[in-house]
Amino acid sequence: MRVIIAEDSALLREGIRSLLLDEGHQVPAAVGDGQQLLPAVAAEQPDLVIIDVRMPPTHTDEGIQAALEIRRRWPEIGIIVLSQYVEPEFSTRLMSEGHALGYLLKDRVMGVDHFLDALERVHSGDLVLDPEVVRQLLERTTQTDPLARLTDREREVLEQMAQGRTNAGIARRLYISPSAVEKHANAIFDKLGLSASGGYSRRILAVLRFLGS
Repeated sequence: MRVIIAEDSALLREGIRSLLLDEGHQVPAAVGDGQQLLPAVAAEQPDLVIIDVRMPPTHTDEGIQAALEIRRRWPEIGIIVLSQYVEPEFSTRLMSEGHALGYLLKDRVMGVDHFLDALERVHSGDLVLDPEVVRQLLERTTQTDPLARLTDREREVLEQMAQGRTNAGIARRLYISPSAVEKHANAIFDKLGLSASGGYSRRILAVLRFLGS
């Protein structure tokens, strides 16, 4: 996998770069701000880009803006955005772009296996949210309709969907059968009013409804 890194912390940037090189990946560029990132992506055409949310010069949403521009210009490139804290508005803006995207807390980088697994899943086209981001978003939505109509188990299944897991992965995670996952997923779609005839993935629409509430 060819990966470009955009992170203003030199220590974290070099740490991620070393980790990826040790795992056999290529890192054709590692930059410190969004202005350097876009030319590097244009020149190198990587498989995946890892981007810090807050970078120079304003340290606000430069990373999100860069991610959205990359998605517009090179939709085939996977994107993982790193954040120091849970920032739901940023995750909602990013995840509305659909597939091959990840939003992780920087602490997750320290869990090497989890981080590398997230990279592989995003590279495969999955939508991956940090479990802590999902947990906090779920807490915010428990008192809002229509998500409040979901049962505890249905909320667990939706949480796992938001983390990018397949039905088989959810079944293993929750120790239930794949058919039970499918049953809960269909109940979620019905309660959220997501029709199978709409021409869109009900799974992605359910996650976006969850993020936007």
